[in-house]
This record gives sequence, structure tokens and C-alpha cells, in this order.
Amino acid sequence: MATGTEPSSQAGATGVHTASRAAIPARHLRTDRWWLAPACTAAGLLAFIVYSTWRAFANADYYAAPYVSPFYSPCLAENCHTMRGGPNWEIFGSWWGLSPALLILIFPLGFRLTCYYYRKAYYRGFWASPPACAVAEPHKKYTGETRFPLILQNIHRYFFYFAVLVAGVLTYDTALTFRDEHYAWGHMGLGTLIFLVNIALIWTYTLSCHSCRHIIGGRLRHFSKHPVRYRMWGWVGKLNERHMLLAWSSLISVAAADFYVFLLAGGAFADPRFF
Repeated sequence: MATGTEPSSQAGATGVHTASRAAIPARHLRTDRWWLAPACTAAGLLAFIVYSTWRAFANADYYAAPYVSPFYSPCLAENCHTMRGGPNWEIFGSWWGLSPALLILIFPLGFRLTCYYYRKAYYRGFWASPPACAVAEPHKKYTGETRFPLILQNIHRYFFYFAVLVAGVLTYDTALTFRDEHYAWGHMGLGTLIFLVNIALIWTYTLSCHSCRHIIGGRLRHFSKHPVRYRMWGWVGKLNERHMLLAWSSLISVAAADFYVFLLAGGAFADPRFF
């Protein structure tokens, strides 16, 4: 008895219409607003791309003592603002004439770009591959991440090491926020609180990474012989369950920290002090 889902015999069919797939004429049978999630994801990521690109190329208003924008830290060229006690490492010397943010953002952005969650987010949001569960993708063929350029996603684990180094520098920057504008220690402003929230989210997102989980507990045949690594693996696993939430929270917090420094450096207002 015919069911209407027998494999298609259409000559030259590709993608979801190949002979090995069920012959379902409709692209999907979902009746909910399945498009809302990928649309919101694409809008959120696009907003961050536009903002971060503007700030990275601006090369201005990224330092208001004692705060330095996380987009510009550490500063690796001579054309940076001198930050007293800050991460001024003039590795690239005077020949670098572009914004110093371009020297450092490649590492945290590379880490996020190759992140397992972000891959899913922008694959669905921008490439519709697939746009949602049980919704056929519009592409004629699927090769996954086996060909260039997507095969480069496999370097995610190496970006993780750089992300840890950057998080360490941002932790140092956060410690420096317990100074006032005259570099005297023992003070705390609204910016200090913003930086504390940001670095907490940066670290939890970084440590919740799938690569981190594998580095800590991967390739262990007997957890009982490695109790410390097993306990750490369990902690990272708990963070990994919230990887998506941490990915978005840290993305928003790092942009908020940069925008706060931008406002202070531009003279919009003075940093409110708690003590």
C-alpha cells in the first residue's frame, strides 16, 4: 500500500530529494515558529560583528585610567596608549600603523568562531545548514567539515590555549581596576564591578569549552586512577551543560565592558565610585 513517502525516483534529484530520501513534498511539517530562533541568533551575532568591527578599527577611546577595553588588551604595538602598570608589550614595535586591537582580537574571536556552540549557531543562523530541527536545508549537498575552509574548524583546541592566555591578561586588567584614576590602590568603581562580571563570564565560558573538557578528562581509561582529573572533569562537565548560556553571556559582557570604557574615555560621564 502506498504511503506517499516512498523514495523519490526523480532523475537528477539532489539534497533531500535524492532517491534514498523519503518523498515528502513539503520542506517541513512543523507548524510552530521554527524560524524565530535562527533569526534571533543571526541578528545577535550580526550586531556583535558590526559593533566589534567598529570598535576594533576605531583605534580610539579604549583607555580611561584605570580601565582598558578588553578589545585592546594586551597592547602589542607602540601606537597604544601608555597604561601605567598595564599590559603594554611593544612586541610589534613602531611599524604597525593600524589599530592595535587587530593584533589581539584574532585569538578570542578565533576561539569563538571555531567553538562548537557558535558553529551550530551561525551554521543555522546564516547558512541554514540546517535552519532548524526537522527542517530541510536548501543546499544540494553536504560535506560537513571535511573540506576547506571548514576543515580549519579543527584548530579550535589550539585557539583554546590562546584564549586561556588572553583570559589571564584580562584577569590582570581586572585587578588593576581596584585603583583610581591616579593609580592609587584600594578603590572600586562601577567599572570594577563590570570588569569583575566580565572576567567571571570569560573564564566560565572558556573553561566550559568542549576542548577543555577533553584536555582534563579525555583519553583516561580508568577514572579511579586519576581522582583529581576526574573531579575536575566533572566540574567542567557541569559548566559545559551551560555552554550556550555562557557563550552569549560572555559575548554581551565583553561588549558591555568595552562600551563602558568607550563612554568614560569619551567623557560621557565620570566613573561612579563605591569607595
